[in-house]
Amino acid sequence: MLHEFTGDERIAYFSMEIALEANIPTYAGGLGVLAGDTLRSAADLSLPMIGVTLVSRAGYFQQKIDSLGRQIELPDIWEPFLYTEMVSAKVGVQIERRIVWVGAWLYRVKGLAGTEVPVILLDTDLPENSIEDREITHFLYGKDAEYRFKQEIVLGVGGVRMLQALGFNIRKHHMNEGHSALLALELLNRHAYQRRDLRPGESRYDLPIVRSKCIFTTHTPVEAGQDQFNYEMVDRIADSDFMDMENIKKLAGDDCLNMTRLALNLSDYVNGVAKKHAEVSQKMFPEYQMHAITNGVHAHTWTSEFFAKLFDDAFPGWRHEPEQLLRIHQVPEAELWLAHTKAKQRLIDRIRQASGSVFDPSMPILGFARRMTAYKRPDLIFSDIDKLRSIAIKRPFQLVMAGKAHPSDKSGKQLIEEIHSHIRELADLIPIVFLPNYDMSVSLDLVSGVDVWLNTPLRPLEASGTSGMKAAFNGVPSLSILDGWWLEGCIENITGWSVGDADILDEKNDVSDLYNKLENTVLPLFYEDRPGWIELMKGVISKNASVFNSHRMIRRYASEAYLI
Repeated sequence: MLHEFTGDERIAYFSMEIALEANIPTYAGGLGVLAGDTLRSAADLSLPMIGVTLVSRAGYFQQKIDSLGRQIELPDIWEPFLYTEMVSAKVGVQIERRIVWVGAWLYRVKGLAGTEVPVILLDTDLPENSIEDREITHFLYGKDAEYRFKQEIVLGVGGVRMLQALGFNIRKHHMNEGHSALLALELLNRHAYQRRDLRPGESRYDLPIVRSKCIFTTHTPVEAGQDQFNYEMVDRIADSDFMDMENIKKLAGDDCLNMTRLALNLSDYVNGVAKKHAEVSQKMFPEYQMHAITNGVHAHTWTSEFFAKLFDDAFPGWRHEPEQLLRIHQVPEAELWLAHTKAKQRLIDRIRQASGSVFDPSMPILGFARRMTAYKRPDLIFSDIDKLRSIAIKRPFQLVMAGKAHPSDKSGKQLIEEIHSHIRELADLIPIVFLPNYDMSVSLDLVSGVDVWLNTPLRPLEASGTSGMKAAFNGVPSLSILDGWWLEGCIENITGWSVGDADILDEKNDVSDLYNKLENTVLPLFYEDRPGWIELMKGVISKNASVFNSHRMIRRYASEAYLI
């Protein structure tokens, strides 16, 4: 079954979450969608990669919203046998001084030209394991720190062992965030010196060879957001022979096992996911060289069928070469606007089916959808309700929102409640809908159907952000804080609009500028200058979609990290 994939050297891409398709809930948000887009582009470009992740049988969670706007989390169960093929190999990892067996499933990412990239989904739900151990790979980001650490043992250690058991020849190991950093320890042990003549203080590990096999992409611009485990717990759960604490502390930190530090110390190539993010990360970790490869999104996946048809007619081959979209100005205005109105109607239909609310296609729709957590500031637009009302009275608009808060993120869940309170407060004037259970399917309808994409994170905490890139493939301009990718993508009044000042951290200024742009620039252009709005849409496609795509991203990884 796997022989077709084991002949060539491959890049092993490790990620705690990978968005394979909308119906497979093995992703929580942007990190997983990025991983899926990376592998989809690899398949399109026939780049020999293999993905490694967890099966997450119970998914992240299904989100329900009660009458008061409170988030309710339910398991999101899926059956691997419906989408994947069972792999015969099993490997063991030691957890709490016992062997936990790890099986696997094979998913095939199919490229547009027929090439396939395999993805291995690791699974501990095996009859050989105890009930407790069978649940290790059930919940994505579930439960507590102990549960997370066990998952990361399975992902990093179990993943490397599974690839070996299946006969894969791995050229490089790419860690998408620090969750899989234990794979580097597994490689260290495989390349340990078997010498009796080591001098005092001399490491038995071949650090250079392990580093030459590892690549690390960091996504978290604050240390508090990185996985860190106390050593008492690590010593109790991990294999004592595998974890040489004296050497581990030199690589991962004296106070706790910092997975980011571990990955940094054991990778030859380290990168941030936008130019600004790489600068922030360089200041956090000045002793390491930090490269910058700005994220991108998969053109075929994130372009609505209406715009895809438009592009197919005008630029055959745009999926393989998104840079062809630079020529979008050749497309007649009427055809572009028709594609948008069809995508907008699809979103309006979804809104009606989900909420009963009927949006007006002649009025602009603003969209905001991402993980609901404090630094994303989903409530920023509601900072001054009276001002928001005055803007809407002058030029009406509609707002659609979506996003999940992590079950343990109390402030994020509170934000969802507050948003629903604002929805009720403004119901007489501004149609606002919160779509529950945000996933890839909802996301596509949102990024293609709204008229303006809103993004208001707290600088500099948005490492990259990719939702605005998806909107760009559908001609949707962004109204966004100057952070992450938007620092590179924003050309004022050409691809959208900036909010606030890139160098000033002042929420009052952000709010004032947001309202000012909405009232005096965005809404007047939409209502009073349709040709100007369509020209803006063309600017978004030609200058953002042509650049911020995962084909460009994966080609850079290949030339700068994978093939050296």
